[in-house]
Amino acid sequence: MPLHLKKLSVGSEDIKTLTAWHDELMQRQGRIMHVTRSFPRRAEAILDGGSMYWVIKGWMVARQPIIDLVEVVRGDGKPACGIVLKPGLIPVVERRLRPFQGWRYLEANDAPADLPAGANPDEVMPREMQEELRELGLL
Repeated sequence: MPLHLKKLSVGSEDIKTLTAWHDELMQRQGRIMHVTRSFPRRAEAILDGGSMYWVIKGWMVARQPIIDLVEVVRGDGKPACGIVLKPGLIPVVERRLRPFQGWRYLEANDAPADLPAGANPDEVMPREMQEELRELGLL
């Protein structure tokens, strides 16, 4: 069973701005790679079909399959982990999350479902309604 990562997308306003940032990375570097200080200890499980689940403004909104984890050197000369991502975001059923730093593991059983193919994230139930229904145990 794959293991996923969840990560805050600092500076992104929504999925569109995250997509624009990734498009820019593809043009400049030829790949989408997020560099982080720590290398996941459970790398083998992540590389067995794991995804990066992106959190924007307190909401987990999309995922992106992880292609590879590579050792890189940061600008200050210290080692780091490059999380190489498959281009393209896959919208998920949005979920509210508390703030956290860095990345965190996300077990497959806890990961939100993908939105149905062709579904427009803007046409999904409003976040406030989702929160209220979750609090009532209906979602």
